[in-house]
Amino acid sequence: MQPDRKIVEAVRIGDGDAGRVVGLSLKALRQAVGLTQLQMAERLSVGQAAISKIEQRGDVQISSLQRYVEALGARLRIDAAFPSDIGFAAEALQQITGARIDNDDQYLLPIFGDDRPLRRDVILSIKPAYSDKILEGVKTVELRRRFPLSVGQGATAYIYSTSPVRALVGAAEITDVERLPLATLWRRHGKSASIRKLDFDAYFGGLSEGYALNISNVRRFSHPLNLIELKERFGFKAPQSFLYAKPNLQMALQNEHTNISN
Repeated sequence: MQPDRKIVEAVRIGDGDAGRVVGLSLKALRQAVGLTQLQMAERLSVGQAAISKIEQRGDVQISSLQRYVEALGARLRIDAAFPSDIGFAAEALQQITGARIDNDDQYLLPIFGDDRPLRRDVILSIKPAYSDKILEGVKTVELRRRFPLSVGQGATAYIYSTSPVRALVGAAEITDVERLPLATLWRRHGKSASIRKLDFDAYFGGLSEGYALNISNVRRFSHPLNLIELKERFGFKAPQSFLYAKPNLQMALQNEHTNISN
């Protein structure tokens, strides 16, 4: 069994009360990395009895749990995983982030151990007339009726140019997301968004505020990834507005860069 697989199996151990499961998991992790209780105690500057107590009970404070995990050479993270088909979770997370949960298996909300803001790379559906202006560097702000404020500085926006192009054509860095009253949004970003006032009013009809995505570091894909290939390789569905990039597509785009279609 490979060492990494061994560790994965170690944290899928047993049933029972939460404390017991945590204790057994910690014990299995320690054994998986090849440490004795005495070696673990030395790393934590405690007695062996303290390690035995933790592994038997597991009802430890998060700070102690963090120290134990870090002594193994790992990093502790605690996430709340919401299934995407649970209505109340979608509603609650919309209040927290301003986002819908679209085309994803689950929504992970970091609770502990992740200093980064809740942020994921996104795919934006943009009409060709506007996506071309983004790729040309003319349009530096993308407007949205709704968008998660948590997708902030440093996130990547992959640009899906809608019909008749129907392809991922490039990417850009989101430097900021602003939620503004419509009058302020138009005054501050109308020109940078390369949109006519008439079209702006029509797009935001019925709303009192909107979102501005400030973008930079735009790069055009030398080989756009068309919808057929997206469906075949990644089970992709073109979003109406935006969706979070699924891990398999995100990894391919990051690793294969712009030559993904070769």
